[in-house]
Amino acid sequence: MHGIYEKDLDLNLIRVFVVVAEAGSVTEAASRLYLTQPAVSAALRRLTSTVGAPLFVRAGRGLALTTRGQRLFASARPHLQALVEAAVSPTTFDPKTSERTVRIGLSDANEAWLLPPLLRLLAEEAPRMKLIVIPVQFRTIAEALGSSAVDLAVTVADELPADTRRRTLFTGGFVCLFDPRHARLGKRLTLERYLEHEHVIVSYNGDLRGVVEDMFGIQRRVRVSVPTFQSIGALVEGSALLATVPERVAREIISLRPSLRTTTLPPEVEMGGAPMELLWRSTVEDDEAIRFMRGLVVRVSETAA
Repeated sequence: MHGIYEKDLDLNLIRVFVVVAEAGSVTEAASRLYLTQPAVSAALRRLTSTVGAPLFVRAGRGLALTTRGQRLFASARPHLQALVEAAVSPTTFDPKTSERTVRIGLSDANEAWLLPPLLRLLAEEAPRMKLIVIPVQFRTIAEALGSSAVDLAVTVADELPADTRRRTLFTGGFVCLFDPRHARLGKRLTLERYLEHEHVIVSYNGDLRGVVEDMFGIQRRVRVSVPTFQSIGALVEGSALLATVPERVAREIISLRPSLRTTTLPPEVEMGGAPMELLWRSTVEDDEAIRFMRGLVVRVSETAA
């Protein structure tokens, strides 16, 4: 590829050459190109010098292509037409026929409530489009967007590249998830009782610190630390373990495990929650397929609210 750029060839000369070949005369070509005849003639001389062989010969009042010129014309014309169409033709996107694959970054807290209804909408409105889900979270989302590893993402985020577009989907707090058959919390969960119980936490660092430890400096009795929310419901059910999870995660868990319950956290560790955001780079702002996918995510979020 570097060799192409190193060639001393002005590609505008190819454009002039193709028009002259089509018109059969410098005068007509100059008219079509909105150039003067001397400018067109000069361009042909430069191209002939670069090629190292005559491209035209006189034929009556016009010009005819030489064998070398015919070969260049046959190769250059379709490529030139494709380049012009790529530059000026509007993109067309039809979700019914599109076969695009979109890479969506999701924090694990969002897979359960977002993916099933999103796939149902795709089956109805864009049956040939495909999704690749990439795990992200607030520590990795900036790199994932910056490297174009994902086309869009749904997660909590802090500082992001300046060209990142953001849309808040919802803001939800945290609740305490428990199994009332094994964990007796009373009518109102106090900090003392909260700390008496053992906990299952989600730690992206692979340690025994969760969101409560990080935000309030309060150390819970952590029995198990897991890397995602996927197993939280199974671990809490049938045990006296408590789990502090986002409200929307708890809702999805209880829909599958109706024996579980939630209660508000003690005031000392109550968290309002950070906004869950839809994120994408400005470089794909005009990509119709990604814009379509963003619209579906917003619709699912509004329905799930």
